[in-house]
Amino acid sequence: MTFQLRLDIAAPADRVFDFVADFTTMPMWYSAVQRVERVEGVGGLGTRYRVYRNLPNGPARNEVSITSYTQDQEVTFTSLSGPTPFTYRYLVQPGGGTTRLILEGTISASGLTGPAALLGPLAERLFKAGMRDNLGQLKQLLEQSRNP
Repeated sequence: MTFQLRLDIAAPADRVFDFVADFTTMPMWYSAVQRVERVEGVGGLGTRYRVYRNLPNGPARNEVSITSYTQDQEVTFTSLSGPTPFTYRYLVQPGGGTTRLILEGTISASGLTGPAALLGPLAERLFKAGMRDNLGQLKQLLEQSRNP
């Protein structure tokens, strides 16, 4: 499944970018992510993470890497291993008092097992709805903490 979500955030573009480009912030706003460990790099292209998530069929672990990076503009995270392969590309666009965050993503239900595997397309639609909620939480976090 491929999707695109857009969100306007009342926060400076550099702060929005720094927050989403650091995958270790995900447990703060992404409901399925329980814990993230940086395993290689210090941020930017090639940085790798180990991500612990709760999926419909139980706990999962993914290895994730930053596969493209342009400071203050764009960062792409790609799963290297684990269930539900994904790529998330975040684009940050400054504008009159707000920052537009665009998430372009692909995710697959492949790798799910048991009853969750039977959900296929339904699981993908539920994911997109859940991702809207996650981005709403991200917006709330960034707007509440307006001090850099």
